[in-house]
Amino acid sequence: MAYTLESHNGYYLFDFNPTLIGAIIATILFVVVSALHLWRMARARCWYCIPFVLGGIFEIVGYAARAAVHNNTGELITFIIQNIFLLVAPALFAASIYMTLGRVMRNIEAEHLSPIRVTWLTKIFVIGDVLSFFVQSGGAGYQVKAKNASDTQMGQNIILAGLAIQIIMFFIFVVVIFIFQRRVKESVPNEAGKGSSWNTCINMLYATSLLILIRSFFRIIEYGMGKEGYLLQHEWPLYVFDGILMWLMMVVFFWWHPTTMLAVRHHGDLEFSPIGDGHPELRERAGN
Repeated sequence: MAYTLESHNGYYLFDFNPTLIGAIIATILFVVVSALHLWRMARARCWYCIPFVLGGIFEIVGYAARAAVHNNTGELITFIIQNIFLLVAPALFAASIYMTLGRVMRNIEAEHLSPIRVTWLTKIFVIGDVLSFFVQSGGAGYQVKAKNASDTQMGQNIILAGLAIQIIMFFIFVVVIFIFQRRVKESVPNEAGKGSSWNTCINMLYATSLLILIRSFFRIIEYGMGKEGYLLQHEWPLYVFDGILMWLMMVVFFWWHPTTMLAVRHHGDLEFSPIGDGHPELRERAGN
Protein backbone atom coordinates (compact mmCIF):
# COMPACT_ATOMS: atom_id res chain seq x y z
CA MET A 1 0.00 0.00 0.00
CA ALA A 2 1.53 3.30 -1.09
CA TYR A 3 2.04 5.97 1.56
CA THR A 4 0.89 9.51 0.83
CA LEU A 5 3.29 12.15 2.13
CA GLU A 6 1.90 14.53 4.73
CA SER A 7 2.66 18.24 4.66
CA HIS A 8 3.14 20.78 7.43
CA ASN A 9 0.95 23.79 6.68
CA GLY A 10 1.21 22.97 2.99
CA TYR A 11 5.03 22.54 3.06
CA TYR A 12 6.50 19.07 2.53
CA LEU A 13 9.32 18.43 5.00
CA PHE A 14 10.32 15.21 3.21
CA ASP A 15 10.21 14.16 -0.41
CA PHE A 16 10.00 10.48 0.63
CA ASN A 17 8.78 8.40 3.53
CA PRO A 18 11.86 7.76 5.74
CA THR A 19 12.67 4.09 6.16
CA LEU A 20 11.70 2.65 9.54
CA ILE A 21 14.01 -0.36 9.52
CA GLY A 22 17.03 1.72 8.54
CA ALA A 23 16.44 4.23 11.35
CA ILE A 24 15.92 1.43 13.90
CA ILE A 25 19.12 -0.37 12.87
CA ALA A 26 21.09 2.91 13.02
CA THR A 27 19.65 3.68 16.46
CA ILE A 28 20.60 0.25 17.81
CA LEU A 29 24.13 0.45 16.38
CA PHE A 30 24.73 3.86 17.94
CA VAL A 31 23.26 2.72 21.27
CA VAL A 32 25.74 -0.17 21.41
CA VAL A 33 28.85 1.83 20.48
CA SER A 34 27.84 4.80 22.67
CA ALA A 35 27.34 2.48 25.65
CA LEU A 36 30.84 1.09 25.10
CA HIS A 37 32.29 4.59 25.02
CA LEU A 38 30.39 5.53 28.17
CA TRP A 39 31.73 2.42 29.93
CA ARG A 40 35.31 3.13 28.89
CA MET A 41 35.07 6.80 29.81
CA ALA A 42 33.72 6.00 33.29
CA ARG A 43 36.23 3.20 33.82
CA ALA A 44 39.26 5.28 32.78
CA ARG A 45 37.84 8.59 34.06
CA CYS A 46 38.80 10.27 30.80
CA TRP A 47 36.35 13.13 31.12
CA TYR A 48 37.63 14.82 27.95
CA CYS A 49 35.60 12.11 26.18
CA ILE A 50 32.31 13.50 27.53
CA PRO A 51 31.63 15.44 24.29
CA PHE A 52 32.31 12.25 22.33
CA VAL A 53 29.73 10.31 24.34
CA LEU A 54 27.27 13.19 23.94
CA GLY A 55 27.84 13.01 20.19
CA GLY A 56 26.82 9.35 20.29
CA ILE A 57 23.69 10.28 22.27
CA PHE A 58 22.88 12.94 19.65
CA GLU A 59 23.12 10.27 16.94
CA ILE A 60 20.79 8.00 18.93
CA VAL A 61 18.22 10.75 19.44
CA GLY A 62 18.50 11.80 15.79
CA TYR A 63 17.87 8.35 14.35
CA ALA A 64 15.18 7.55 16.93
CA ALA A 65 13.38 10.73 15.83
CA ARG A 66 13.87 9.71 12.22
CA ALA A 67 12.17 6.40 12.99
CA ALA A 68 9.31 8.35 14.57
CA VAL A 69 8.68 10.35 11.39
CA HIS A 70 8.06 7.19 9.40
CA ASN A 71 4.47 7.44 8.13
CA ASN A 72 4.29 10.78 9.96
CA THR A 73 6.18 13.04 7.58
CA GLY A 74 4.21 16.17 8.44
CA GLU A 75 5.25 16.22 12.13
CA LEU A 76 7.44 19.29 12.57
CA ILE A 77 8.98 18.63 16.00
CA THR A 78 10.36 15.20 15.11
CA PHE A 79 11.66 16.58 11.82
CA ILE A 80 13.48 19.34 13.72
CA ILE A 81 14.98 16.89 16.23
CA GLN A 82 16.29 14.41 13.67
CA ASN A 83 17.59 17.18 11.43
CA ILE A 84 19.48 19.17 14.07
CA PHE A 85 20.81 16.28 16.16
CA LEU A 86 22.22 14.38 13.18
CA LEU A 87 23.68 17.58 11.74
CA VAL A 88 25.63 18.75 14.80
CA ALA A 89 26.68 15.42 16.40
CA PRO A 90 30.09 15.36 14.61
CA ALA A 91 30.99 18.71 16.19
CA LEU A 92 30.80 16.99 19.59
CA PHE A 93 32.98 14.12 18.37
CA ALA A 94 35.48 16.66 17.10
CA ALA A 95 35.86 18.32 20.51
CA SER A 96 37.19 15.12 22.10
CA ILE A 97 39.39 14.39 19.09
CA TYR A 98 40.97 17.83 19.40
CA MET A 99 41.60 17.39 23.13
CA THR A 100 43.20 14.00 22.55
CA LEU A 101 46.10 15.48 20.57
CA GLY A 102 47.18 17.71 23.46
CA ARG A 103 47.17 14.70 25.77
CA VAL A 104 49.35 12.74 23.35
CA MET A 105 51.87 15.58 23.31
CA ARG A 106 51.97 15.84 27.09
CA ASN A 107 52.03 12.08 27.50
CA ILE A 108 55.31 11.62 25.65
CA GLU A 109 56.61 14.97 26.97
CA ALA A 110 57.00 16.38 23.48
CA GLU A 111 55.05 19.62 23.86
CA HIS A 112 58.05 21.56 22.55
CA LEU A 113 57.64 19.82 19.17
CA SER A 114 54.11 21.11 18.62
CA PRO A 115 53.80 23.80 15.91
CA ILE A 116 51.25 25.51 18.19
CA ARG A 117 51.83 26.02 21.90
CA VAL A 118 50.03 23.17 23.67
CA THR A 119 48.36 25.54 26.13
CA TRP A 120 46.63 27.17 23.13
CA LEU A 121 46.24 24.09 20.96
CA THR A 122 43.09 22.65 22.51
CA LYS A 123 41.56 26.09 23.13
CA ILE A 124 41.90 27.16 19.49
CA PHE A 125 40.36 24.02 18.03
CA VAL A 126 37.62 23.62 20.62
CA ILE A 127 36.60 27.27 20.24
CA GLY A 128 36.42 26.77 16.48
CA ASP A 129 34.43 23.59 17.03
CA VAL A 130 31.97 25.33 19.37
CA LEU A 131 31.54 28.10 16.81
CA SER A 132 30.83 25.51 14.11
CA PHE A 133 28.34 23.78 16.41
CA PHE A 134 26.33 26.92 17.12
CA VAL A 135 26.42 28.19 13.53
CA GLN A 136 25.11 24.85 12.23
CA SER A 137 22.47 24.69 14.97
CA GLY A 138 21.41 28.26 14.27
CA GLY A 139 21.18 27.61 10.55
CA ALA A 140 19.08 24.49 11.08
CA GLY A 141 16.79 26.36 13.45
CA TYR A 142 16.46 29.29 11.03
CA GLN A 143 15.67 26.91 8.19
CA VAL A 144 12.93 25.17 10.18
CA LYS A 145 11.26 28.52 10.93
CA ALA A 146 11.54 29.68 7.31
CA LYS A 147 8.37 31.21 5.92
CA ASN A 148 9.46 31.34 2.29
CA ALA A 149 12.09 30.10 -0.14
CA SER A 150 14.39 33.02 0.66
CA ASP A 151 14.42 32.17 4.38
CA THR A 152 15.06 28.51 3.58
CA GLN A 153 18.04 29.45 1.43
CA MET A 154 19.37 31.70 4.19
CA GLY A 155 19.20 28.80 6.65
CA GLN A 156 21.05 26.58 4.20
CA ASN A 157 23.76 29.22 3.76
CA ILE A 158 24.23 29.48 7.52
CA ILE A 159 24.55 25.70 7.78
CA LEU A 160 27.08 25.74 4.95
CA ALA A 161 29.10 28.37 6.83
CA GLY A 162 29.13 26.18 9.95
CA LEU A 163 30.22 23.14 7.96
CA ALA A 164 32.93 25.21 6.25
CA ILE A 165 34.28 26.27 9.66
CA GLN A 166 34.37 22.61 10.71
CA ILE A 167 36.26 21.56 7.58
CA ILE A 168 38.79 24.40 7.88
CA MET A 169 39.46 23.58 11.54
CA PHE A 170 39.91 19.88 10.75
CA PHE A 171 42.24 20.67 7.86
CA ILE A 172 44.43 22.82 10.13
CA PHE A 173 44.24 20.10 12.80
CA VAL A 174 45.51 17.44 10.37
CA VAL A 175 48.37 19.73 9.33
CA VAL A 176 49.32 20.20 13.01
CA ILE A 177 49.24 16.42 13.55
CA PHE A 178 51.45 15.85 10.51
CA ILE A 179 54.06 18.42 11.58
CA PHE A 180 54.13 17.10 15.15
CA GLN A 181 54.40 13.46 14.04
CA ARG A 182 57.25 14.27 11.66
CA ARG A 183 59.15 16.21 14.32
CA VAL A 184 58.81 13.42 16.87
CA LYS A 185 60.02 10.81 14.37
CA GLU A 186 63.02 13.01 13.57
CA SER A 187 63.75 13.30 17.30
CA VAL A 188 63.35 9.56 17.84
CA PRO A 189 64.84 8.07 14.66
CA ASN A 190 64.63 4.42 15.75
CA GLU A 191 62.13 1.80 14.67
CA ALA A 192 60.76 1.38 18.20
CA GLY A 193 59.85 5.04 18.30
CA LYS A 194 58.18 4.92 14.91
CA GLY A 195 56.02 1.95 15.86
CA SER A 196 55.12 2.86 19.43
CA SER A 197 51.64 3.35 20.84
CA TRP A 198 51.72 7.16 20.63
CA ASN A 199 52.09 6.80 16.86
CA THR A 200 49.13 4.42 16.74
CA CYS A 201 47.11 7.03 18.61
CA ILE A 202 48.16 9.68 16.08
CA ASN A 203 47.11 7.43 13.22
CA MET A 204 43.75 6.95 14.97
CA LEU A 205 43.34 10.74 14.99
CA TYR A 206 44.10 10.81 11.26
CA ALA A 207 41.46 8.14 10.60
CA THR A 208 38.71 9.72 12.71
CA SER A 209 39.43 13.18 11.30
CA LEU A 210 39.27 11.85 7.74
CA LEU A 211 35.91 10.16 8.35
CA ILE A 212 34.42 13.36 9.77
CA LEU A 213 35.90 15.40 6.91
CA ILE A 214 34.32 13.12 4.31
CA ARG A 215 30.99 13.39 6.12
CA SER A 216 31.25 17.18 6.31
CA PHE A 217 32.05 17.45 2.59
CA PHE A 218 28.98 15.31 1.90
CA ARG A 219 26.83 17.64 3.99
CA ILE A 220 28.21 20.71 2.20
CA ILE A 221 27.37 19.18 -1.17
CA GLU A 222 23.95 18.12 0.15
CA TYR A 223 22.97 21.57 1.37
CA GLY A 224 24.69 23.25 -1.56
CA MET A 225 22.48 21.32 -4.00
CA GLY A 226 19.40 22.44 -2.07
CA LYS A 227 16.07 20.75 -1.45
CA GLU A 228 15.62 19.93 -5.12
CA GLY A 229 19.03 18.26 -5.31
CA TYR A 230 19.53 14.50 -5.55
CA LEU A 231 21.00 14.09 -2.06
CA LEU A 232 17.97 15.55 -0.26
CA GLN A 233 15.57 13.88 -2.66
CA HIS A 234 16.89 10.42 -1.72
CA GLU A 235 17.54 8.81 1.66
CA TRP A 236 20.37 6.35 1.05
CA PRO A 237 23.17 9.01 0.88
CA LEU A 238 22.43 10.05 4.49
CA TYR A 239 23.06 6.54 5.76
CA VAL A 240 26.09 5.85 3.55
CA PHE A 241 27.92 9.18 3.85
CA ASP A 242 26.81 10.20 7.35
CA GLY A 243 25.41 7.39 9.50
CA ILE A 244 27.85 4.63 8.51
CA LEU A 245 30.86 6.97 8.51
CA MET A 246 30.07 8.34 11.97
CA TRP A 247 29.47 4.84 13.37
CA LEU A 248 32.79 3.64 11.93
CA MET A 249 34.48 6.71 13.39
CA MET A 250 33.15 5.83 16.85
CA VAL A 251 34.33 2.23 16.43
CA VAL A 252 37.82 3.36 15.40
CA PHE A 253 38.09 5.74 18.36
CA PHE A 254 36.96 2.97 20.73
CA TRP A 255 39.20 0.25 19.31
CA TRP A 256 42.32 2.43 19.43
CA HIS A 257 41.16 4.44 22.42
CA PRO A 258 43.75 6.88 23.83
CA THR A 259 43.41 5.42 27.34
CA THR A 260 44.65 2.03 26.11
CA MET A 261 47.78 3.48 24.50
CA LEU A 262 48.92 6.47 26.50
CA ALA A 263 50.90 6.63 29.69
CA VAL A 264 49.28 7.28 33.06
CA ARG A 265 50.83 9.09 36.01
CA HIS A 266 50.71 7.86 39.58
CA HIS A 267 52.20 9.98 42.38
CA GLY A 268 54.49 11.78 39.98
CA ASP A 269 55.87 8.62 38.35
CA LEU A 270 55.28 7.84 34.72
CA GLU A 271 53.88 4.40 34.01
CA PHE A 272 52.91 3.06 30.62
CA SER A 273 49.91 0.95 29.84
CA PRO A 274 50.54 -2.68 28.79
CA ILE A 275 49.88 -1.74 25.17
CA GLY A 276 52.20 1.28 25.16
CA ASP A 277 56.00 1.41 25.27
CA GLY A 278 56.61 5.12 25.75
CA HIS A 279 59.45 7.35 24.59
CA PRO A 280 62.38 7.38 27.01
CA GLU A 281 64.46 9.38 24.50
CA LEU A 282 61.99 12.27 24.58
CA ARG A 283 61.71 12.16 28.36
CA GLU A 284 65.51 12.25 28.72
CA ARG A 285 65.71 15.26 26.38
CA ALA A 286 63.01 17.05 28.31
CA GLY A 287 64.94 16.50 31.54
CA ASN A 288 68.23 17.81 30.15
